[in-house]
Amino acid sequence: MKLATYSVGGQESIGAVVADDTIVVDLAAAGRALAQSENPPFFTDMLTLLEAGAEGQSAAQQAVADVEKRLNGTPDGETSFAVSEVKLNAPVPNPRKLFCLAGNYQDHIEEGGTAKMQIQDKETPRVFMKPPTSTVIGPGDQILIPPIARSVDWEGELAVVIGREAKGVQAEDALDYVAGYTVMNDVSERTLEIKKRTDSRPRDEWFDWLNGKWLDTFAPQGPWIVTSDEITDPHTLDISTYVNGDRKQHNNTGQMLYPVDKIIEYISAIITLEPGDLISTGTISGVGNTTGTYMQPGDTVEIEISGIGRLVNTVAASEK
Repeated sequence: MKLATYSVGGQESIGAVVADDTIVVDLAAAGRALAQSENPPFFTDMLTLLEAGAEGQSAAQQAVADVEKRLNGTPDGETSFAVSEVKLNAPVPNPRKLFCLAGNYQDHIEEGGTAKMQIQDKETPRVFMKPPTSTVIGPGDQILIPPIARSVDWEGELAVVIGREAKGVQAEDALDYVAGYTVMNDVSERTLEIKKRTDSRPRDEWFDWLNGKWLDTFAPQGPWIVTSDEITDPHTLDISTYVNGDRKQHNNTGQMLYPVDKIIEYISAIITLEPGDLISTGTISGVGNTTGTYMQPGDTVEIEISGIGRLVNTVAASEK
């Protein structure tokens, strides 16, 4: 299934995208129609659905199948809507935690010509976090460039959506804890400078890099979650990033230094993963920093991952 969070008539709902991505089935309305109940379980929001696990997914599949039998290719405006007529939001608009990986592809590590991959790059992943409540935005939303930002870069990435509580998980079991996958842009300010310093130590520069990941709107995601039963191997997917129609990035997730199962093993050794947590698995070569080309107000950035879909956002300046 393709699970989406969307708004229509000012009301946010969750749904399943069907009919070659042209129709979204409202899960709450479909559940009521199927069960003849005013209170269908699981379908209030994406976190609730993900927390329901296999039971929730099975209920969603049944509700969607019931609506599809009556669709005849045309949404009814009650249990189903045209995707073109709704506002797609971030599929997990309120994740509890948002993890990202740095340097998970050799071509990205080496693309600037000043670094070569080292043995340590394959030994432990470099995991950091973004504040989810202020960075996450959805398809069509604006990536905002504030006055402190001068070098805002794109990073097209595959994001993992956790479906079960996971702590101390072994790699061989890790994919069983994945609900599905979506697209993310790990937007990055490359030369963040809040205040002048007399000198910059290596740890100062590291924190500048990290803080440059945290700006508002710097974690677009979407357009939906493709459930893990449809993507059984997340390491066979092509990633492309386009800026104003010009392809800047292109590679395959099979080139990850740390695959998804190893990432989950590593993070869950440190912290409990919860349903709806996101792990963005790192970017490929072709970022703007290599050529000194950065996103500008008015730009359109599109990230496409095969088997999932295309995330599109525009760029705008913000006053603060």
